[in-house]
Amino acid sequence: MPPEAALGFVDPRTGRPGSGATRRQLNAAVPSLRRRVGRTLYRLLLRAALGMHAVWVVLGRKLRPVRSQRAPDGVDLLLTAMFHSESWIRAQLEPLARAPNCRTIWLITTTRLPPLPKLHPVYPPRWLIRCTGRSTARLIVFAWTAVRRRPHIIGGFHLLVNGLVADALASWLGVRSLYISTGGPMEVIDGGIWAENRLFAKIETPAPVIERRLFQAVGRFSQVVVRGSRAREVFRSRGAFNPIEVITGGIDGVTFAPPLTPPDIDLIFTGRLAEIKRIDVFLRTVRLVRDAVPSVSAIIVGDGERRTALEALARELDLGDCITFAGHQADVAGWLRRSKIFVLTSDSEGLALSLMEAMMCGLPAVVSDVGDLGDLVEDGVNGYLVQRRSPEAFAERICELLLNEDKLAANSRAARQAALRHETGRVARRWDEILEQEASRPR
Repeated sequence: MPPEAALGFVDPRTGRPGSGATRRQLNAAVPSLRRRVGRTLYRLLLRAALGMHAVWVVLGRKLRPVRSQRAPDGVDLLLTAMFHSESWIRAQLEPLARAPNCRTIWLITTTRLPPLPKLHPVYPPRWLIRCTGRSTARLIVFAWTAVRRRPHIIGGFHLLVNGLVADALASWLGVRSLYISTGGPMEVIDGGIWAENRLFAKIETPAPVIERRLFQAVGRFSQVVVRGSRAREVFRSRGAFNPIEVITGGIDGVTFAPPLTPPDIDLIFTGRLAEIKRIDVFLRTVRLVRDAVPSVSAIIVGDGERRTALEALARELDLGDCITFAGHQADVAGWLRRSKIFVLTSDSEGLALSLMEAMMCGLPAVVSDVGDLGDLVEDGVNGYLVQRRSPEAFAERICELLLNEDKLAANSRAARQAALRHETGRVARRWDEILEQEASRPR
């Protein structure tokens, strides 16, 4: 069994992330000859590109030794990312900005950012976006800003392709590179086909050579930051012996606080309505819970490409009187405070921001035992880790809490205490330690 399977990043029965067949898998099951040839050529192109990237980085490191990594008043960082929501932005950037050893963050993005201290967003011009597309325009501006600003650290959220570009730039500018892995090894496993990246999704089926080269690329960064201990263990097991630190997003413990009034919603899911979240399992779970708790109520907060199909499934399961699709909501904390139990039925996760927010509000969590979720959820103490990702298994654990008020209250208190480890101030101190180490560490 591969280490990533044993650690919960893939299904050990199939060797793939999760148990549900994705559209990509179904399409690839019986490909046409033309499609097979095209896929093979595309794989060869990606393999060549990753090989050239490795040569570029190694050669740059030899010819351009890393210069001093700190100014008298702190470290300047240049980062790039695609952001999904304002809460995600704040969770990732606010702890870093609050670190005393951080002087400036230049962030290249196409998403309008909320004001944060030390943060200087740089947006690609509209004409460049029209000519090249959003992602390409962002990376062009990222490269130009790196050459112009010469920061101490250049980094990217996600490996594909932000992290790869960041390491290539850093190697020839004589600065340190940073890869912030929000998706964990799922960004690399099978050659990146599960990473929701258009370029690497085109290879469609597992590509061992590309996977190996991506793991090697992770090992060349000056610093890697992952969200959980399982992710670090997988990268270590695949040969990444560079510094790898576990730093989660930071949650505002005041905004995300326990309720002052009794909750009126039993179950809640918050997040993107994406295939990998397996919200179909959540809906079938609600249907089973209703047999034991007829008055059960559930809400889904979030939006995405699966919403229409999921609403149709809810009607098919006759859940109209107990399930609500709230769509995108600005005040997620308000909905969490109205709820009793957080449920996450994903096939794959890092240490989910939605889980941290829910537990900070005092919600016990019933979640899939995948990825890094076990870093926060202690089985039977502040929720449950469900190993067999089936509606029956989730429903059994949920009913244990809903039908026992004392157990629900005890798990709720423990959830809040566990989540406080990820309060913004504490995460800021972890970032400060990393920046201090980066400033003093010789290459």
